[in-house]
Amino acid sequence: MSEISIRPAQITKIIPDSIAAEIGFEPGDRLISINGTRPRDLIDYQFLCADEFLELEVQDTKGKIHQIEIEKDYDEDLGLEFESALFDGLIQCNNRCPFCFIDQKPPGMRDTLYLKDDDYRLSFLYGSYLTLTNLPKKEWERIEQMRLSPLYVSVHATEPEIRIRLLKNPRSGDILKQLQWFKERRLQIHAQVVVCPGINDGQHLEQTLLDLAKFGRGEVPAVASVAVVPVGLTKFRPDEDELVPVSPEKAREVIQQVQNLQASFRKKLKSTFAWLADEWFLIAGEELPPESDYQDYPQIDNGVGSIRLFIRQFEELAAGILPKEVTPERRLTWVVGNAVEKAFDPICQSLNQVQGLKIQVVALNSEFWGQTISVTGVLTGQDLLMGLQGKDLGEAILLPTVMLKHGESRFLDDVTVEDLSRQLQVPVLMVHSVEELLNTAIADPFWRK
Repeated sequence: MSEISIRPAQITKIIPDSIAAEIGFEPGDRLISINGTRPRDLIDYQFLCADEFLELEVQDTKGKIHQIEIEKDYDEDLGLEFESALFDGLIQCNNRCPFCFIDQKPPGMRDTLYLKDDDYRLSFLYGSYLTLTNLPKKEWERIEQMRLSPLYVSVHATEPEIRIRLLKNPRSGDILKQLQWFKERRLQIHAQVVVCPGINDGQHLEQTLLDLAKFGRGEVPAVASVAVVPVGLTKFRPDEDELVPVSPEKAREVIQQVQNLQASFRKKLKSTFAWLADEWFLIAGEELPPESDYQDYPQIDNGVGSIRLFIRQFEELAAGILPKEVTPERRLTWVVGNAVEKAFDPICQSLNQVQGLKIQVVALNSEFWGQTISVTGVLTGQDLLMGLQGKDLGEAILLPTVMLKHGESRFLDDVTVEDLSRQLQVPVLMVHSVEELLNTAIADPFWRK
């Protein structure tokens, strides 16, 4: 393998009142080394910066190199943010999973949307899933040396021939050996199983969950939790991919199968261990499990319990801040994916009990991706324009930020929030959380000004 090229890390933000702000760092400066070591990524940066005495080598925006000495408290943060968490480039995926969302996108979208990562560092830092098939020996050694745990692993199947069939990679059959590696080193993973009907469902799904449960025992279980997720398909996938969508009947079958296993896991492992993503219940048209089933929400980022948590947070916050009346009166449109329309009915009803407040929910599916049932996060700007054009939208639109690229005001299809507002001729208010949804709905309507 060629020598890793480590670029100086470009600084994009200085936290106010931080050490970096006091020294005079500026956006655009580049961090070259810390105590003589060039950090590969944010993990190295955080590890190296834990010392009390630091010597930084920094290149300013004019290209001049500076040596900066810093004395600080142990683990005190410098206050720097970077362009990327990876300074030496992305470890890309060499699998050819037919259900990969990257390969189910149309041509012509922005380049970054076609990058397929299989990077353990992003898994450790942000909870993104990797397959473990693209790691050379020295990266395994680094995981062990730096105790990078937990990682988030796309397992999908534990039977070698089934996993190879899914990932289209002969190295993917080693998953059980890799889990044993984690167990021996007292390191953990959270696992994901994307169920593809006709391939890894039925007896194969049961075998996978039982195999994973063998690693769910002990003081530090190698497998801390499992999310069982339905395959998501778009109209852009290849015709020969052998995948079929999850039907309501299949959803009900999987729910029953996994819930039967959960009862056994609770007895043997003292944990539900394997959780069903909310989408299964939405597809099946069944009620979501009670909140108590989700324990401490170990798979919340996989859509496991996210609806229950949202409703609970709304109820707790609404009890404290929702007024009996708002003035002046206002009418707002809250846009969500049609998969969650029924689940969010109680929230809408609660908001509409406030005198002077009228919230209408518009639940959309994604024509862009060719889906009849869609979660909110996949809706594109084109879906919103098509679904909202000509409707009486009231005075403003409430849109969850989960539709946008992180840190940007741009949808997956490159339509911007500004484009949407201009074409619909109504203000668009982005809401990131339950608290923002409530506060925006009841606050003084600044968009009128």
